[in-house]
Amino acid sequence: MTTATATRTWEPLSEVRKRLRVKWYRSPIDKPTLWELMERSDRKGLTHALGHLGLIVALGALTAVAFEQGWWAVFGVALWFYGAVIAFLPGLATHELAHGTVFRTPALNRFFMRLFSVPGWWNYNEYRMSHTYHHRYTLFPDGDREVLLPKEPSLHPLLLLEMCSVNVRGMFRLLRSVVLTALGRFDVQTASSHSGVHATQWTAALSEVHPETYRAAVRWARFLLLFHGAVIVLSIAFQLWWLMILVSGGVFVANVWKYSLGQTQHAGLRDNVPDFRLCVRTVKADPLSSFLYWHMERHIEHHMYAGVPCYNLKRLSREIADDLPERRSVLGAWREMRGAWLRQLREPGYQFDTPLPATARPAMTSEVAVVGLPAPPEGTADMAASIGALDPEEDRVRV
Repeated sequence: MTTATATRTWEPLSEVRKRLRVKWYRSPIDKPTLWELMERSDRKGLTHALGHLGLIVALGALTAVAFEQGWWAVFGVALWFYGAVIAFLPGLATHELAHGTVFRTPALNRFFMRLFSVPGWWNYNEYRMSHTYHHRYTLFPDGDREVLLPKEPSLHPLLLLEMCSVNVRGMFRLLRSVVLTALGRFDVQTASSHSGVHATQWTAALSEVHPETYRAAVRWARFLLLFHGAVIVLSIAFQLWWLMILVSGGVFVANVWKYSLGQTQHAGLRDNVPDFRLCVRTVKADPLSSFLYWHMERHIEHHMYAGVPCYNLKRLSREIADDLPERRSVLGAWREMRGAWLRQLREPGYQFDTPLPATARPAMTSEVAVVGLPAPPEGTADMAASIGALDPEEDRVRV
């Protein structure tokens, strides 16, 4: 984040909501196919949620047994993999569940969203407020301060050391933010992209337009502190040291896998453009990474059609493939991001212009209609704009 961005005086969000309307370009798709892709499934949702949870439980059990038996080499390896897998709960599993698109049964979405938020120290109420605007105004900074460009794809040695071992600084920042939220206070910083956006000026702006949701966020932050405090007390009282390591500290171990994937979503791309192909990046991922990442490597597709469940994004991608940029490998995305960042240090106004294939419709760099583009099928635009249960507009969220 640049100094200019950090010190900028922002227009009140209530005013931004009145004047800012982004007419997003979305790759055309026929209405029956879109309806089919938006169909939610309890079976598919349970397969994914319980599969992720099962990996966590299995690795956690191995870690606990190794600790109790004094198998320290096994303990270290098992804890690393446990941390790598559980790190995908906050902001990814909880992201999909907050959209309300994983399960057909809303109660299952809410249950797993709360369950996965606890070990991740994740405040889903804060996130639902913020992420609503991230989807409405993606990278239009007046309305979306969840992700602010330029965003550094850092490879600093200390950061990499923390990502590969214990994310100490991230842990203290997160704990401080949870405490601030529990106290109903805000920090002087602006937004912290992809780290929960806790207790910042952005949260303060959100709380003004969604007061009830913010009060729920305060209650949830207090619950997190009470829960993890109880875990720590029980661990000390019964000398079950592995319990607090796994339940309260596991999410801070081995964050490198999540970091390497998550940073590719927007870094180095363009802001203030109404075309997700230019401001969002889709990458390739192996099946295990895709599963843990809840298929968010197909991030352009997710932003275009946020009402489509994550397990249907692969098919959606096939349906609109001719209109999308070429998928980058994760390594290729990092080369692209680093190249853009290094050039931005010399040319602060530079942003990477994503090339589109010859089969694609022209890029939309403004909301002026491009001549020759067919209108979307009737009713498709409203379906495409759906972001599921994420929107806290009516302030009906409760802990």
